[in-house]
Amino acid sequence: MAIIIDGKNLSSLIKENLKEKVSEFEEKYNRQITLAVVLVGENPASQVYVRNKIKATEYVGMKSLSITLPETATYEEVAKEINNLALDNSVDGILVQLPLPKHLDEQKILKLIPIEKDVDGFLPENVGNLCLNLESSIPCTPFGVIQMLKHYNVELKGKNAVIIGRSNIVGKPMAMLLLKEDCTVTICHSKTTNLKEFTNKADILIAAIGKAKFVTEDMVKDGAVVIDVGINRVDGKIYGDVDFENVSKKASYITPVPGGVGPMTIAMLLENTYLSAVRRNNE
Repeated sequence: MAIIIDGKNLSSLIKENLKEKVSEFEEKYNRQITLAVVLVGENPASQVYVRNKIKATEYVGMKSLSITLPETATYEEVAKEINNLALDNSVDGILVQLPLPKHLDEQKILKLIPIEKDVDGFLPENVGNLCLNLESSIPCTPFGVIQMLKHYNVELKGKNAVIIGRSNIVGKPMAMLLLKEDCTVTICHSKTTNLKEFTNKADILIAAIGKAKFVTEDMVKDGAVVIDVGINRVDGKIYGDVDFENVSKKASYITPVPGGVGPMTIAMLLENTYLSAVRRNNE
């Protein structure tokens, strides 16, 4: 039976550590670290995520600003709010909750955020810096996965890592981070043929495809480390991308859903906000 990688517990440890660092920052610079969250529309899941982010922000001693706009908000209205936050020197990080309403161009809106306040790590400049191993804000979910693997002393150097999913938010930055740790990385996706041939060779398997229980026992080699990034709601219940019950019998380590990667994503958002504040003050 696999060892459970407890993201909830690890995220709590990170937040407790952040509490101390945030307090020291405030004492040194005589100001609070501030994270601004922009929510457009009334997506119920987005509202829950924003509430959780605000709660966590305040828990570690940071100040949270919440900007809520209606579903019908125009590009100009959203841009005005982001530009105000960009110019506000007391704001250290800006997060635009995705997805946005369909009439709004996500990339066009995200580009309004200054690179030094991009705590999601989604801007092209931060993505480029990540690829070049330069200082950058790292997308929160992949950042959290790396922290989990390191905390549980999972050997990364020279290991075969297979990622199912090629999104800009998880799959691609996850590959960059694993390469940085000297893994041999394969990215699989919806057009990959003979998927099992790849997953069965994975020492580290990361599922980020958005399909409930997609990864089954026969797709995983004995002793693999399995990271489940998926959050899928089926009949009122939450499932990951991995068939946890059966895969956990073969894996050496595995993340649960919920309680695995999810809490780490918010913890790394706070870490990115802290690092953004430090960089801005050092400049």
